[in-house]
Amino acid sequence: QVQLVESGGGSVQAGGSLRLSCTASGLLRVNCMGWFRQTPGKEREGVAAISLGVGLGYYADAVKGRFSISQNNAKNTIYLQMNSLKPEDTAMYYCAARLMCGGSNSWIDGRYNYWGQGTQVTVSS
Repeated sequence: QVQLVESGGGSVQAGGSLRLSCTASGLLRVNCMGWFRQTPGKEREGVAAISLGVGLGYYADAVKGRFSISQNNAKNTIYLQMNSLKPEDTAMYYCAARLMCGGSNSWIDGRYNYWGQGTQVTVSS
């Protein structure tokens, strides 16, 4: 049974930082994990993804320079370090996984096989 479990969400003031974690279990052929976010009434959007092993990260324009994705292979965990948070970063953040990221133009398509339950991030002004 594949499971992705997110943690680390919470409430923070604008300019603050949070670190999200996603721990995977039961995964077989997965080489790409990522983060997506969604607010009520809006479509889900890609935030960042990482090609596991090589550690190559991809970022949405909205978070470049502020967010950083990393991995801990020994713990089957990825992290999303979020700095300089803005109120518009407020959303439910979901961890996702699939076979390959597919490059800088593909990872963001949202077509992932596995999804976590989400963790809420709230940024107040």
